[in-house]
Amino acid sequence: MNLVQKIEHWGDVHHAKWLDLIRIVLGLLILSKGLAFIADTEAQKDWILQNNTFGFSGLMVMALVHTVAFAHLVGGVLITVGLVTRFATVVQIPILLGAVFFVNLTKGFSALNSELWLSVIVLMLLILFWIVGSGPYSVDQLLKDHKMK
Repeated sequence: MNLVQKIEHWGDVHHAKWLDLIRIVLGLLILSKGLAFIADTEAQKDWILQNNTFGFSGLMVMALVHTVAFAHLVGGVLITVGLVTRFATVVQIPILLGAVFFVNLTKGFSALNSELWLSVIVLMLLILFWIVGSGPYSVDQLLKDHKMK
């Protein structure tokens, strides 16, 4: 058994059922952020262009905004229903790292910066669900149970 399989096995064995409710809320939160990105792409684009430390062009910024929105929409749905949860969380982790370090820290590290704290909590929950997996109330578990019959 390699390290990844050991982590997955440990997560499957030690998954509390109440964590599924937190997973569902996390998925819905990520989905809502994706919808917010889609609803106001111009504001996202303008913010990135104003704080452009990487030298992105306008086309690259729009591609980035749409990629993040798509990843949040698909990842939010997958995390909510518990389908390939570990994969969906791994895709979200780099986005949240960017949100914490490049977006929210530029607004200041204070107790009043609620977006920073939300991003940090979501990042920690993504890491948690990457380790523990989707849990007993998920599509993954339904597929596993169906396969065993």
